[in-house]
Amino acid sequence: MISFEGFTLLILLFILAPIIGAIALLFLFIFEKRIDLLENKNLKIELEKELQQALYNQLNQQIQPHFLFNTLNVILSLARLNRTKELVRALEVLSQFLKFKYKSTEPLISLAREITYTEQYLEIQKLRFGNRLRIQLDCADDLLQASIPPFVLQTIVENAFKHGLERKMGEAILDIRISRKDDDVLLTVIDNGSSGLTAFQNESEIETEQPHEESGHGLDNIRRRLHLCFGDHAHLELAPISEGGTLVSVRWPCTYEQIDLR
Repeated sequence: MISFEGFTLLILLFILAPIIGAIALLFLFIFEKRIDLLENKNLKIELEKELQQALYNQLNQQIQPHFLFNTLNVILSLARLNRTKELVRALEVLSQFLKFKYKSTEPLISLAREITYTEQYLEIQKLRFGNRLRIQLDCADDLLQASIPPFVLQTIVENAFKHGLERKMGEAILDIRISRKDDDVLLTVIDNGSSGLTAFQNESEIETEQPHEESGHGLDNIRRRLHLCFGDHAHLELAPISEGGTLVSVRWPCTYEQIDLR
């Protein structure tokens, strides 16, 4: 015989069981929804990373034909002038540059490697300009292993020649400085070209209005790649120099680690 207390507990159990089951189902439903939201969020993040990686690769690849075209023009000029020794050396430097370039596809490389790429380009220009060209390159030793998107320095230097120094009569001066500014790396490139700023601005306008012809080259390309790696923490500015020429400055967070865009 069940006691009154036992019968009461049994009745309460029958009453509470459906309520407890409903609450459990509600929690399970909320938990499943939460899992779905997290999975969808993770999927969205992965898709965004893949899109960023694809865009970055596209921007990085667009620089290469631009560099090759200008370098081949330098080599062609040497050939037309019958400067055989300089021509052979230019081809050797170009071969070394391409060998280094196609070894890796990282979104970030060390400043030491970027400087090496740039020095190979500068060696070709030295062969062309001869004693007219004076180059100063200073980089703090503790920044040589800091990270930078590939071809940032090289592209700025290339544009300094294309839009400024190529038009300069007499001594051509290029000053490259890489230093620490608070928690950032500060890169400045100064040339004494006669009309560098106007040409830079014109190129930027062309890139905006005619993306199929010039998109990906020059400063706009650098800005977009810096933004992909560092967001709003990276900045690029250019300004005219009163005595003639252009100053381009780039600032981005100092990091010694690779940024995974994948």
